[in-house]
Amino acid sequence: MKLSVIIPVYNEEKALPALLDSLGPLEGRAEVLFADGGSTDRTAELIPPSCRLIRSEKGRARQMNAGAAASTGDVLLFLHADSFLPPDALAEIEHVMAAHRAGCFGIAFRSRDIRMKCCQTLSNLRVRVWDVAFGDQGIFLRRELFFELGGFPELPLMEDYQFSLDLRARGVRFAMTRSRIVTSPRRFLQAGPLHVMARMWRLRAMYRKGADVNAIAALYKDIR
Repeated sequence: MKLSVIIPVYNEEKALPALLDSLGPLEGRAEVLFADGGSTDRTAELIPPSCRLIRSEKGRARQMNAGAAASTGDVLLFLHADSFLPPDALAEIEHVMAAHRAGCFGIAFRSRDIRMKCCQTLSNLRVRVWDVAFGDQGIFLRRELFFELGGFPELPLMEDYQFSLDLRARGVRFAMTRSRIVTSPRRFLQAGPLHVMARMWRLRAMYRKGADVNAIAALYKDIR
């Protein structure tokens, strides 16, 4: 199995050192591509020569699609810049892909807050019960399946949610790894975990009801 790790970035110089450390076990064993959406900080400078830098228009879906188009792996892993893979990530992905077409990591948040523990439990339950995975869980799938779907829908928000729905419509179920990805709780910190979760449930409900996705995106704060 050849793995391509595709990481969309925009002004992530603060997160990059820890992210690069977490990618150490993959060096020489996987292709790593950073899809930069026009960062104005030192993000592009910090990406090492061992990784590929792809330039793209800003927008997570556009960036991930650009990275996928430039990749060569037969399995594609989409990783957020503030999510850190477990040391055995490659073995976990190989184990899942031996029997499935798509998978994701179980999630854990880098926080001792009991509310964040609730968030991670609900996130993992969402995958098992509804087959909906979000980008901070490290979605991975076979290359041919990704391009059969047409990549991520180029939406300003909800691209991972819609991608999950598209997979589910094809009868593709997510298999979850045993090891967990560790994600920063930064997007939950400003307003509080429960408030952020309630807001995201409301935004997804609006999306399901057909509300304008640009109006939904305007209600979501981009945290760096």
